[in-house]
Amino acid sequence: MRIAVNTRLLLPGKLEGIGWFAHETLSRITRDHSEHEFHFLFDRSFDEQFIYARNIKPHVVPPPTRHPLLYRFWFGVQIPRMLRKLKADVFLSPDGFLSLGTSIPQLPVIHDLNFEAFPEDLPRAYRNYYRHYFPRFAKKASRIVTVSEFSAADIATRYGVPRERIDVVHNGVSEVFRPSTEDEKRAARERYAQGAPYFICVGSLHPRKNIARLLLAFDRLATTEREVRLVIVGESFWWDARMKEAWEQVSAKDRVLFTGRLAQRELRDALGGATALAYVSYYEGFGIPVAEAMRCAVPVVAARATSLPEVAGDAAVYCDPFDIADMAASLERVLNDSALCEQLGREGTRRSARYTWDRTAEGLWNNLEKLLSSP
Repeated sequence: MRIAVNTRLLLPGKLEGIGWFAHETLSRITRDHSEHEFHFLFDRSFDEQFIYARNIKPHVVPPPTRHPLLYRFWFGVQIPRMLRKLKADVFLSPDGFLSLGTSIPQLPVIHDLNFEAFPEDLPRAYRNYYRHYFPRFAKKASRIVTVSEFSAADIATRYGVPRERIDVVHNGVSEVFRPSTEDEKRAARERYAQGAPYFICVGSLHPRKNIARLLLAFDRLATTEREVRLVIVGESFWWDARMKEAWEQVSAKDRVLFTGRLAQRELRDALGGATALAYVSYYEGFGIPVAEAMRCAVPVVAARATSLPEVAGDAAVYCDPFDIADMAASLERVLNDSALCEQLGREGTRRSARYTWDRTAEGLWNNLEKLLSSP
């Protein structure tokens, strides 16, 4: 079988949530199924590290998809041409985008519908594209894969897709993540927080990550807890008006540290040394950093919203993502209750065992196999 794959998010040094999903699953699927031919469709020059096996044939399909206008051209014109040229049997799209101009079976991974729930968090051109095309992609898809029961219900309800056409395949956690030793924890505190205890927040500075409110909650905590720091890991692309306004109100600016993006091993070290992960996003399809923190036996303070209680279970202290006082109280509770932290660490280690990339890849392949075997 010829399996064409949208690999435009396999970008060296720039893998984020969906990019990691694509990397971890495709590296396993291609190696485990050498009987099939995989055609990777890149929108720019590719890195050889993503050509995982001999049964992969890479293709550069221009132009680079940096804007919704180019999304339309790439998926609407270029991809159908390539699928015809390759005589592909199926099209797999780990980022959920499909082509409406082909009749072959298509399997998207639609991670979440944040643009439907909070359209104001995106620039107009992007939200208009997503809200116009994703309902059509969902109806065009032969089947749909998503990463949580929450997202499955959301897709079914919003887009009228029969629930039996949607399969849940949870994200995984890299084997890099593990609990830190005491020496490693001390080294992380020295490197990332001037030797002080710290909360860590991981994720791009996108509005739905709710970092503006987290800054204000931390600032409340910092008035009484003078040693603690807040370490924020992620790109600053979405530093919008809300972030700027919140930052202006923060009095403890010297105790907030921005690292930018970290490589996985650096991220493991930073997570492992933290008092807790603060993950207060008000909309998540899954929340990979939560599972990574749990694998590191690090307590989690999470928003009581969308998929996060499903993912973290009893391994987190929850807060209202729109209530700064409640958020600050949750941070303070974890900071000052060592017995609670030990309990959360144990539960997180136990619960995170279910989130493996081997299991994710197997689940995605099972869905792909359904399409390959259907008449």
